[in-house]
Amino acid sequence: MYGQAMRMKRAALPFAAALALFAAQADAADLTAQQQLFRSIYQELVEINTTDSEGDTTVAAQAMHKRLLDAGFTAAEVEVITPFPRKGNLVARYKGSGAKKPLLLLAHIDVVEAKRSDWKTDPFKLQEKDGTFTARGSIDDKAMASIFVSVLGQLKKEGFAPNRDIVLALTADEEKGDTPANGASWLLKNRRAWVEAEFGINEGGRGELKDGKPLSHIVQIAEKTYVQAEFEATGPGGHSARPTVDNTIYDLAEALTRLRQYQFPVRLNDAARLYFERSAALQSGQMASDMREMAKASPAPEAIDRLSKVSSIVGLLRTTCVATMLNAGHAPNALAQSAKASVNCRMLPDEDLGFVARKLTEIAGPKLKVTLTREGEATAPASPLRPDVIGPIEAVSAELWPGVPVIPTMGVSTTDSRHFREVGIPMYGVSGLFADPLNTGVHGLNEHIGVQQLYDGREFMYRLIKRLAQ
Repeated sequence: MYGQAMRMKRAALPFAAALALFAAQADAADLTAQQQLFRSIYQELVEINTTDSEGDTTVAAQAMHKRLLDAGFTAAEVEVITPFPRKGNLVARYKGSGAKKPLLLLAHIDVVEAKRSDWKTDPFKLQEKDGTFTARGSIDDKAMASIFVSVLGQLKKEGFAPNRDIVLALTADEEKGDTPANGASWLLKNRRAWVEAEFGINEGGRGELKDGKPLSHIVQIAEKTYVQAEFEATGPGGHSARPTVDNTIYDLAEALTRLRQYQFPVRLNDAARLYFERSAALQSGQMASDMREMAKASPAPEAIDRLSKVSSIVGLLRTTCVATMLNAGHAPNALAQSAKASVNCRMLPDEDLGFVARKLTEIAGPKLKVTLTREGEATAPASPLRPDVIGPIEAVSAELWPGVPVIPTMGVSTTDSRHFREVGIPMYGVSGLFADPLNTGVHGLNEHIGVQQLYDGREFMYRLIKRLAQ
């Protein structure tokens, strides 16, 4: 009986494989020609390792260079720039009539590290299963990068004649921050004319799903400033069998306890107030009431206290500083001669760095040394709510997701938009990519996006780019 069951199981395996292949072919047949081409571009880009440790954004930029040439761009319109080894960038220009200043499409093609043994699947092989794409970069930010390449290729083949140049910049080292190889920063410093624009579209926005249905479409018009601090306690050390009153680890721990207990003052900017005002209608109960309260000039302290406990919201209320890494001691049987903590701060766009530095020094106390490193040399102002930008975003969003509100906000993390805002080029974080905001795997394990949500995001961007470029 066992042998017969095993023979039946083995016989069923080829049939199951054939059935899966047939299903995959059927799904592919349901895609339009443009969607099939887009999927091919997306898979190629995702499967090129562009991590800092082992990857190469030059290879990715060259692959997208070929895709654009295949779509009809000339060699003079597309260039790969590699100012540093393995840190290549791509800049392409879709020529318009020149009646208006250029539109910039910005996306980074580097990704954060991904350890294969921790993932369910190979992070650098695109997996499509159960209506979901899984891979490192499947959202951040190779989804937008491949969408931009695919859309510009389609527009080129359609003979679309825009009233402005459309500039595409695919860049390196966004995930590394302010490194010399950061592509966005390097291009602005060394090839400013190539990426000059009236305004631009970048990552930073998102569509939010709730119970699998679109809830809101978020547009990032401002973002916080990244500041890295280090707390360091030093001392003579000694034998652990002869402990002393002075102990660098205890001194550091006491300082971090004070940091944990401190909250920077609440200062709501216009972007944050607008977010609360429009988001309140999507909530219920206490959350809706608290959000409406935050939209007021002087919100109630009770509402502030409750929302300060919500990790996805607290960054909108104030500057935040939190301990992220520790390093202390040199031997298990010796008193530590040095104890260090990394403290990551996200400052409000108009926060005074001097105030933050003084407050951290006060919290650290006289025994500790505090060192601050700020990304960027200037404050990146919020992008204005321009009707000629927000209007098309709202119109296209309404066509695809009727009744889903478009909500401007301040990003609590950091993107390359800040480099352009610092030099006066307004940037708008909008993607049309909808996902559960608490379950994407971005910067974490098993990064993923819904298959239909990805194709819908491409359609959104196709329509939006055409409207913004007219």
